[in-house]
Amino acid sequence: MFTTAIIALLLTSCAGSDASMAGGELTGANSRSFSEPAPFGMVLIQRGSLKLGEEETDSLWGSSAPFREISVESFWMDDTEITNAEYKQFINWVRDSIIRERLADPAYGGDETYKIEEDKNGEPIKPYLNWKKAIPWRKPTEDQKVALESIFKINPITGKKELDVEQLNYRYEIYDYAQAALRKNQLDPTKRVRNTDTKVNADEVIMISKDTAYIDEEGNIIRETINRPLTGPYDFLNTYIINIFPDTTCWINDFTNANNEMYMQLYFNHPNYNDYPVVGVSWEQANAFCAWRTDFLLRGLGPQAKYVQRYRLPTEAEWEFAARGKDGSLFPWLEDGTHSDESCYYANFKPEKGNYTKDGSLITTKVGSYNANSNGLFDMAGNVAEWTSTVYTEAGVLQMSDINPELFYNAAPEDPYYMKKKTVRGGSWKDPERFIQSVSRGYEYQNESRSYIGFRCVRSYVGTNKTSKR
Repeated sequence: MFTTAIIALLLTSCAGSDASMAGGELTGANSRSFSEPAPFGMVLIQRGSLKLGEEETDSLWGSSAPFREISVESFWMDDTEITNAEYKQFINWVRDSIIRERLADPAYGGDETYKIEEDKNGEPIKPYLNWKKAIPWRKPTEDQKVALESIFKINPITGKKELDVEQLNYRYEIYDYAQAALRKNQLDPTKRVRNTDTKVNADEVIMISKDTAYIDEEGNIIRETINRPLTGPYDFLNTYIINIFPDTTCWINDFTNANNEMYMQLYFNHPNYNDYPVVGVSWEQANAFCAWRTDFLLRGLGPQAKYVQRYRLPTEAEWEFAARGKDGSLFPWLEDGTHSDESCYYANFKPEKGNYTKDGSLITTKVGSYNANSNGLFDMAGNVAEWTSTVYTEAGVLQMSDINPELFYNAAPEDPYYMKKKTVRGGSWKDPERFIQSVSRGYEYQNESRSYIGFRCVRSYVGTNKTSKR
């Protein structure tokens, strides 16, 4: 009886220790709030609405963007386009990961017992790539040097050692929460239909599409879209393998009968171009970068990682909403025209026919060279056009919802080529004034890479903030 009385006393004491629980009133189960820190190099675009597109057809070009009023949720956006230096960090990470795996792979002369000293997040504590310098905890053997060197090749023309870019393949997985949540895709047949007058067919076969990829014995990336009966939640986990090195030959292939060999050789490799926007990156490679950037971030966040949304390409609606600024203008700047009375240009584009240099640049220029728009974003007009996540259709947002509109489809290799069009926004250094307006739309195929297309990332914002009224 004594023990029972003590327990009863403790329970009464605990229940009464929180005044909000007194009297059995409903107060809610509160947990500690999470204040999402501002991501480095990003600005917060506050939720709001916008009349997307143009109400009138352009009198000169005879074209118009689909017009519709939409609303979007808050999101973080890179204040500049992704630069060569930032993309090189991705390249180096993939290179280093390949070497780490081969250090423990006997097939590459590695040693299964060879371990790299790591921190709590699984990251190497000390540099290990430059084997010519002594590695403090273990010096690599001659066999291990073979593993370290396997990612390089000898150029048959110059005889110099260089990175074998064909090996720079990044594998990542994306879980399709949206498809998994659809009622038609539920494992339990009784959850597929809410209409109680409809008899549920427990034997109905639900077909799903799953993207998968692997590397064959010849080293080729084989990507497939599998259509098969629904078996479980893993059916919505899509796997991709992408070669991530930019196509430096785009400078040659985009312009016939032009002397652009220097750009092909130096634009991505020379340090003088580090702060220039990366180009020659396909839509598929840009998505791989977003997946890597997400993984790179989550490794260092710990338990709070579950609250952070993944990096991705902006939707077409998000891009225009951010580009038009707080006043919804057709250009990122508020003034009429593209330059001041003193002929100071507001963006890097093609001012006149055949004259690329009137604005001070011939090709791209360093990111952030021109003033930001009212949202704090640089180069939302000109410099390089930018990939969005949205499938390109003539109807545009007219086919989408008016809340967070989006059409996403990662076309499989076997799909017709017209299904691989992705919307490109912003115009570039080679485009005239009409195409650098915030409402102008273009497209490119998802596996294509151009010397005038780059990208920037966004991340959905978790929390509440002010609404932007336009």
